[in-house]
Amino acid sequence: MKACLCAAMLASAQAAPAGTVDATQYDSFWLWAGVKPQAVLHDARTIYVLQGQIEAAPGDESQVRFIAQGVASPDAPKARIWLTYRAHTLRWTPRVTQIMLAQLARWRASGHTINGIQIDFDARTLHLQDYLDFLRTLRATLPADCRLSITGLLDWSSRIDTEQVNQLKHIVDEVVVQTYQGRHTIASYDAYLPRVARLQLPFRIGIIEDGVWDAPSYLAQNPWFRGYVVFLRNP
Repeated sequence: MKACLCAAMLASAQAAPAGTVDATQYDSFWLWAGVKPQAVLHDARTIYVLQGQIEAAPGDESQVRFIAQGVASPDAPKARIWLTYRAHTLRWTPRVTQIMLAQLARWRASGHTINGIQIDFDARTLHLQDYLDFLRTLRATLPADCRLSITGLLDWSSRIDTEQVNQLKHIVDEVVVQTYQGRHTIASYDAYLPRVARLQLPFRIGIIEDGVWDAPSYLAQNPWFRGYVVFLRNP
């Protein structure tokens, strides 16, 4: 049973070609606001679809607002969907959570296969424990069959300690570590990857379309590695 499980994990973590990221060679994608759907989405296995941003109102951090940025349902009949939320603050009001849960219900009612919710938040070192507490509370509000994913900065693995990793693995179902900033791959990404590979919880690697990428062989051999997610760009 254990051998079969490992084989399935390795099969799902498809090999990434060296050089420039060619979206047609992958099956998991981020679809962000303002990015036109591409043909590669039709046969996608997994799509992370942006649904909105949560941020403090300018000049008044006590006022938190939800900015809808819903991307239209992609032509992807085989895909499992994650609803992604870009968070600039963790001070969510009950209203924000209600909106998110209502969107989740609408997507499920539309017939899509919904994996769960993804939170895209840049957790700083001094606030990692606050982020863990936030995620624990959020997890408790989600339906029992709704999974929880988060993104992580490339240097994130060097800032989170063992105790925090152990907490995280009991809260989230995966971490997607981003190797790009803006529209470009981070120049020193390869220096961080060994530390990322030491994470003892399910993780994916986020790469950007047309960005530089040379995948180390040890990633595909890692039992926690779940594959790549490509951030799609307009040409």
